[in-house]
Amino acid sequence: MMLACQRFVSVVRNSRTLSRHVTTWSPVGAAFNAQQRKVDLFQKNVGLFGVPGLSTPAGFEVAQQRALRETEQLVETACNNPPGALTVETFDQLSDSLCKVADLADFVKVGHPDPAFRDAAEKACINIGTVVERLNTNVELCRSLKNLLDNKEVLDSLDPDTRRVAELFMFDFEISGIHLDESKRGKAVSLNVNLLDLNNEFLNGTHLPNRIEKTALPEHIRHCFSIDGNSIQIGGLHADSPDELVREAAYKIFLFPNSSLLLCLDDLLTCRNELAKLVGYESFAHRALNGTMAKTPETVMKFLELLTDKLSDRTAKDFNLMRDMKMKMNSRSTVLMPWDHSYFSSAVRAERYNIDPSLYSPYFSLGACMEGLNMLFSQLLGVSFQNEQPMAGEVWSEEVRKLAVVHETEGLLGYIYCDFFRRPDKPHQDCHFTIQGGRLKKDGEYQHPVVVLMLSLPPPTRSTPTLLNPGMMENLFHEMGHAMHSMLGRTRYQHVTGTRCSTDFAEVPSILMEFFATDYRVVNQFARHYQTGQPLPKSMVSRLCESKRICGAADTQLQVFYAALDQVYHGKPQNRSTTDILKKMQEKFYGLPYVPNTAWQLRFSHLIGYGAKYYSYLMSRAIASMVWRQCFQKDPFNRDMGERYRREMLAHGGSKEPMLMVEGMLQSSPTLEELVDALVADLDTDSVTCRDDSS
Repeated sequence: MMLACQRFVSVVRNSRTLSRHVTTWSPVGAAFNAQQRKVDLFQKNVGLFGVPGLSTPAGFEVAQQRALRETEQLVETACNNPPGALTVETFDQLSDSLCKVADLADFVKVGHPDPAFRDAAEKACINIGTVVERLNTNVELCRSLKNLLDNKEVLDSLDPDTRRVAELFMFDFEISGIHLDESKRGKAVSLNVNLLDLNNEFLNGTHLPNRIEKTALPEHIRHCFSIDGNSIQIGGLHADSPDELVREAAYKIFLFPNSSLLLCLDDLLTCRNELAKLVGYESFAHRALNGTMAKTPETVMKFLELLTDKLSDRTAKDFNLMRDMKMKMNSRSTVLMPWDHSYFSSAVRAERYNIDPSLYSPYFSLGACMEGLNMLFSQLLGVSFQNEQPMAGEVWSEEVRKLAVVHETEGLLGYIYCDFFRRPDKPHQDCHFTIQGGRLKKDGEYQHPVVVLMLSLPPPTRSTPTLLNPGMMENLFHEMGHAMHSMLGRTRYQHVTGTRCSTDFAEVPSILMEFFATDYRVVNQFARHYQTGQPLPKSMVSRLCESKRICGAADTQLQVFYAALDQVYHGKPQNRSTTDILKKMQEKFYGLPYVPNTAWQLRFSHLIGYGAKYYSYLMSRAIASMVWRQCFQKDPFNRDMGERYRREMLAHGGSKEPMLMVEGMLQSSPTLEELVDALVADLDTDSVTCRDDSS
């Protein structure tokens, strides 16, 4: 329920010496192309994100207790006041009070380098989560909301956003079993609390390496893995290794079934299904998809099957290309295996288009890319970045940069903390975390959203800035799409702010940014060689775009397989093992053979955060493709279209039905067939996004 979980000043340009050449950067570009200025050690420690008390791990306990006291007071207010807009405002304050602890802790438990902070944050997440489950089955609290929704006169007096948020809070009550008798409500709470533990256990297990005796591997490939005494530790697929034996060994060992984790996954899926059935849903997938663009599992499976049919010939052609490349490279076997997909698709692209990431990286310094984003947002949305020096204790690593996001007329919109660089014990994943949601406060001031963007980039040195390969650059644009969704949402209620919307809509703004990242007119504004200042040649951008279409159908089909597997796992119980289900779905939706004694599903970490919603990436990509083609392809800097994009899609967060936001942007509601056609068109068309259409 509670967890959805000044004017612009023109930038003064300055110059910065890098190596033996001089390149001109804006203050934002310069900040990201240099090593971070040290924090003044004599400053007072203001606590993480400037939250007083979070200067030590013990601060989480204090923050929890404060949130729980506020919760008690707000529950009493909600239950005792007459129904009206104040009821919804009180519910949102309740959500905000808990989210401020839980969201911050959710990031700290994975992103902080200090184990003591991580442990304290983990406990806070569990404790707040338990409180939320109890609130979701609090009959008195629910009755206060029901009194509002059942009172037609009061309901008619509410503005659309307030009414929508009231309905969303009631939906949270309903899916938690508020309508059940006392014993069944207690069971729902117990199942939800059990799920918190199972989710953590499975998620932790997906990242654990597997060990094997050193003697089990041929001596000439042992050095490719981490050696620990007499055993070898394998913590990944090594999918890009040129040595076929290394890829095969990594695949078979890393994916070797772990019996305890298999049991955990069985328990997790059983628990989710039991909870869904208890509260009146046909399956967990039906429960999870309520309120999304897709709405039902049947629609999702129809979408995936339509896409599979449309891609079948293209996918077969892609696999043949990979197979031919495997034969050409004198492989030990001519049979294309799952551990070959990534390596040989890359090999085909490299041969056809000579895409060497090292040739691109000098043009994509981190500072240049940030400057490009700054210029794009300024022209498209009237928004700019301003670099700020963090206070002592405000950030968890001295390499973290802090950006203020400022609108040219509205002033400060919020803050983005950029945790971009690799460090020991930091997860190797690119992601966006909401730390504080935006909302309109009682005093009329707006609570500014705060987010963290986490990437895994090499840090700069004294002589060389961080250089991104094309994939890293696209990932940066993608994650910044999430951040701007958070910044530009100006919802009245934090329960629906920014990315707190349906999962299959939340990925649209981030994927749309990938289209901007591969348009030459955009790239030409910022891609400069960090030493010579020379622009990235247009031909290199064109080759990069064209290369993405090679084997693109097979790559998309792999995502279809993952999405279909996710749907079946969360559908009606199959009375078969998760591995047997995997084998069947791989045969139907992928095309490369299942490898005996492997359990890829145990590495499918998205089953936790995206349970029954992994299809969201594909559906969001289809929507983003349609938005790009219809609205931005002709002119990626069109300010009128940028304002429409903010007005129709970014501003509302989850306060508006997702398909209504799509309709507002596209001026029509796309059919499943049109969504499938949009994905296929991205694989088939000439590289229109790379052309400069001004000629």
